[in-house]
Amino acid sequence: MTRTPQFADPVLRVSMVALATVAVLVGLKLAENIFAPLLLAIITGVIFAPLADRVERLGLPRGVTATLLIVVIFFSVAALGFLAEPYITAAIDRIPTVKFEIQKLMFEYRDLIRGIDEVEEAIGAAREEADATSEAMPTMTDALMFAPVVVAQILVFVGGLFFFLLTRASIYNWLAHRIGNNTETAMILDRFCNAESAVARYFAMISMINAGLGLVVGAALAATGMPGAPIWGIAAALLNFVLYLGPAAMAVGLLLNGIVAFDGFMSFVPMAIYLGCNMVEAQFVTPQLVGKHIRINPFLIFVALIFWLWFWGPLGGIMAIPITVILLKLFDIIGEAPIRNG
Repeated sequence: MTRTPQFADPVLRVSMVALATVAVLVGLKLAENIFAPLLLAIITGVIFAPLADRVERLGLPRGVTATLLIVVIFFSVAALGFLAEPYITAAIDRIPTVKFEIQKLMFEYRDLIRGIDEVEEAIGAAREEADATSEAMPTMTDALMFAPVVVAQILVFVGGLFFFLLTRASIYNWLAHRIGNNTETAMILDRFCNAESAVARYFAMISMINAGLGLVVGAALAATGMPGAPIWGIAAALLNFVLYLGPAAMAVGLLLNGIVAFDGFMSFVPMAIYLGCNMVEAQFVTPQLVGKHIRINPFLIFVALIFWLWFWGPLGGIMAIPITVILLKLFDIIGEAPIRNG
């Protein structure tokens, strides 16, 4: 008598996959400080994989290539931080002023139903609260207490990136042999390579688009006399990697700082400039350059973004789109033009 294999039942297979998925997600959530930088390292390695392959073709050993890429990434981030540091410091110093101006604006509207004396008392209380907020800013001691966690995450990221770049071909081969049978190994390995190419190409295009957006926004804000225009340009480029929520945060930030920096109608000009530039980028530039190669349902992008933001915070928001593209490509359900390697 022929016996049906235990896992031949579709309901049982789906149940096992669902339980395994939940267990993995719980583990990732509990060990966030380890797995978040490690997954970010893998995604970064996937993004820079084509560049690593080109450098290897010059005859450099794979270990040297991985080390050079890590050094380049580190010094690029350090240079960006060094250039932005004066503007970031100035923005932090302006936080109490921004808060005071917002509260003052609210009290001015309340003046319609409150007496002048009450408004002056409220404004005085707001100024005292703003001063208290300034004094409550994180101290050096707080930073030192938090430093070991940050250093550990940086070490996990650097180590994970180095060893992934060093052994990614072996990792792909091992996974391809373990996931499928002998006849499917070549197809699965091809999907891994195609997913890597799709993510790398996507981020190369998005990075160029966001850099252009940052330059345009920074130049336009500088023309209006907006304080800290360069840092706003850098923020526009970086926050645009976090779809939907990044531009929304950028618009709110420009509105609040516009109220502090200008009076009357000019208070809304910085936000209007950014929204105009972002609309052109989102509606015309990105669809023309990226949409020809990768087409993903916007609702799916939004759901993935919300999930990963809830799961791992801002770091999850950065990784949401690459993870989505990788999974869709691995399961061969992404709408994409044929990939030509070489």
